[in-house]
Amino acid sequence: MSLERILSIGGKPGLYRLITQTRTGFVAESLLDGKKISVGMTGNVSVLSEIAIYTLDEELPLREVFSKIKTREAGKKTAISHKADKLELEEFFFEVLPNYDEDRVYASDIRKVIQWYNLLVEKGLDDFSEPESEEAKS
Repeated sequence: MSLERILSIGGKPGLYRLITQTRTGFVAESLLDGKKISVGMTGNVSVLSEIAIYTLDEELPLREVFSKIKTREAGKKTAISHKADKLELEEFFFEVLPNYDEDRVYASDIRKVIQWYNLLVEKGLDDFSEPESEEAKS
């Protein structure tokens, strides 16, 4: 499953898989406990494929950040917990992404990235490759 169907919902813990769209919003399933929820159009929802991390050169898509973490960790969960202290999180992220913008990427952002990565790997959703475009399929 690609990151286009994985969601982060404001005020809700963990990540969600988009199941279907409705007239008033959509239905999503929690990756943590499998419970289904209905979310209205006014909900604060982010699709993981649309999130990027600031670097000194550009904005790097989250997919590429996850790929760098996967390479460093050899496809396993990270050795560091998302609950580690700020300094440990920043050191880990600097090893993964040496040119990240330290002024615009906060410890809370790094914490989320690590937590999301670990959850995706745990659920077997660790294919962070670029999805095929419509032109490539035809």
